[in-house]
Amino acid sequence: MLTTAPHSVRRPLRPAVLAFVAALLPLLVATVLGAPPASAAARSQAVPTAQLTEVTDFGSNPSNLRMYVYVPDGVTANPAVVVAVHYCTGSGPAMYSGTEFASLADRHGYIVVYPSVTRSSKCFDVSSPQALRRGGGSDPVGIKSMVDWVVRTYQADTSRIFATGISSGAMMTNVLLGDYPDVFAAGAAFAGVPFGCFATTDGSEWNSACANGTVTRTPQAWGDLVRGAHPGHSGPRPRMQLWHGTEDDTLRYPNFGEEIKQWTNVLGVSQTPAVTDTPQPGWTRTRYGGTGDRAPVEAISLRGVGHNLYTTGMAARALTFFGLDGGGGPTPQPQPGPCKVTVTTNAWNTGLTATVTITNTGTTAVDGWRLGFTLPAGQTVTGGWGATYTPSSGAVTAVNASYNARLAPGTSIGIGYQANHTGNAAPPTAFTLNGTACSTG
Repeated sequence: MLTTAPHSVRRPLRPAVLAFVAALLPLLVATVLGAPPASAAARSQAVPTAQLTEVTDFGSNPSNLRMYVYVPDGVTANPAVVVAVHYCTGSGPAMYSGTEFASLADRHGYIVVYPSVTRSSKCFDVSSPQALRRGGGSDPVGIKSMVDWVVRTYQADTSRIFATGISSGAMMTNVLLGDYPDVFAAGAAFAGVPFGCFATTDGSEWNSACANGTVTRTPQAWGDLVRGAHPGHSGPRPRMQLWHGTEDDTLRYPNFGEEIKQWTNVLGVSQTPAVTDTPQPGWTRTRYGGTGDRAPVEAISLRGVGHNLYTTGMAARALTFFGLDGGGGPTPQPQPGPCKVTVTTNAWNTGLTATVTITNTGTTAVDGWRLGFTLPAGQTVTGGWGATYTPSSGAVTAVNASYNARLAPGTSIGIGYQANHTGNAAPPTAFTLNGTACSTG
């Protein structure tokens, strides 16, 4: 059933009612002051449950997308959010009726957002320069506004926001995870292409070279495209699940391998699978950087299957990857990654030097690394060794030199920097290696 969100009707109050309200006003004020503002906002903006509802005026929406939302009867407190993005020629309502994300929400208590394109092609913008950078405009900004609306209205759990999509929606899933790595915890892309593969500068929505599978790049180059979408981000990166049919003649199968190259690089894990299995006949599943259901990258190849690969049961597998199939409860907190960083400083009146040791505590080599950390206020890097440091203050990223790009399992490398300070000479307290949190000590 498709409805629009209800609107309140205002009527003038009678004098007797006004007097009654005046008498109650002190009590009402005391009650309201004790309640959090977000709860009141949620009550006034919440949509009917167990039916698809269109929401308007949800926030910044530069490309005039439409927003549909499904809230189950049993929505949990601080629910997770799944953004389900449709294919070309599709719509939000079509994605709602053609997939099981809503029926699974009835079971697990999360909220589903269905963005819907209004441009004539009914394809999402995954190619313009505006779409391929954080806050640049176009469809990703509108979808981010939809997520923000759900978070405000239902106090959704910002650590459990996920994206999934089919075809054009799969490409948008790649784009969303690149543009907003601090928003999405994971994605599941059904028959897509890597972030940035469809990029054009002539206003065209279609990139034939990418669609035909002839665009190839190194893992580092693919990863740099993702990192360039939000260059200031140094925190964890979302995990990615990838699906592709070997006989896809719309977005050809080589794109699957390029996606694997991209996301293993972004997440700092080996391109060699940690485990390979066959969950059902004709499927080959490879997991990278881990062997469990929530490995950093999971890729499922479907032998003999074309572009229209989505079938019943796949949504449930995406939820397993997201960690949402356990009744909607919170997922385990991320554990320190397969790296350890120690840092010591030697300070004087207005300056300091910091010696940093990076250790690969995992079982696979890291080929090309980026160490992220935040300098204490008042510190500015003036020079360094073993890496290139940018920017000079705030959230800093140290990028490997050519001679120390490879970090084998169980080995360490030393880097360091000089910095000015205004009184606080303390070292950074947290580090990430290619987006994965490291232990410290």
